[in-house]
Amino acid sequence: MLKTHHFKMEENKMIISIANQKGGVGKTTTALNLATALSMNNYKVLVIDFDPQGNLSKYAGYEGNDLTVSDLLFGQATGHKVNIDDCIRHSDINKIDYIPSDINLSSADLYLASALSRETMLKRLLNNDTIHYYDYVIIDCNPQLGVLLMNALTTSDKVIIPVETQDFALDGLSALDDVISQIKAQINPSLDILGVLPTKYEEVTNASKRVLQSLKIQYGDKVFNTLIHRATKATESVNEQKSLCLMNCRIGNEYKELALEVIERSNT
Repeated sequence: MLKTHHFKMEENKMIISIANQKGGVGKTTTALNLATALSMNNYKVLVIDFDPQGNLSKYAGYEGNDLTVSDLLFGQATGHKVNIDDCIRHSDINKIDYIPSDINLSSADLYLASALSRETMLKRLLNNDTIHYYDYVIIDCNPQLGVLLMNALTTSDKVIIPVETQDFALDGLSALDDVISQIKAQINPSLDILGVLPTKYEEVTNASKRVLQSLKIQYGDKVFNTLIHRATKATESVNEQKSLCLMNCRIGNEYKELALEVIERSNT
């Protein structure tokens, strides 16, 4: 049985972006389940759905009738600021707070185009007492290399990159690495890769083994020890709007193990 640990972070909070410009790699699943697993270790966690598709919001039980991160950004850009407290929702079942997203976020490139210092918009929004309440803030990034990802990385301390362990999964990773390096060099010197997470792993396939080996060659000890296996339970979890960590299943335990790795790396 996995034990619940009670570490405390050395700093007030850590902001982590879950990012990969390829869709279908388990990004949203990782964001929500890592958040729940951290919460189960007595950490206060806020998840920000920063993807216009709003999949994390639906996963967390959002029904589409409240203020979203789009309202926050648009308000900041136009001077009609929205109180961030009014945007935070709570998921009782998943034990997390979250800020939902909606399709209006897809217009961010347009309404942020003329905004002053548009790449720091999210960072300025999160610099308040409400956000400092949390130990971890997790951002579920959209799968595009654009202004939203730039905002997320400018705001974050660390990045977790989920990578599906299938052929062609490494395609495009170099572009993401370049963006992270540029943001680190020009805007956010504290930004670093916390870890690369192999997802949808299948022990019986050579493709999974090849990709895992390639990741270890490319990223070394940045690759998490935890492997997230492919599981039909993930679909069931989404349909029930319930974290895998709260279900009696292998993949749920893997996300609990991932949380322990994240906690350990956060404190080093």
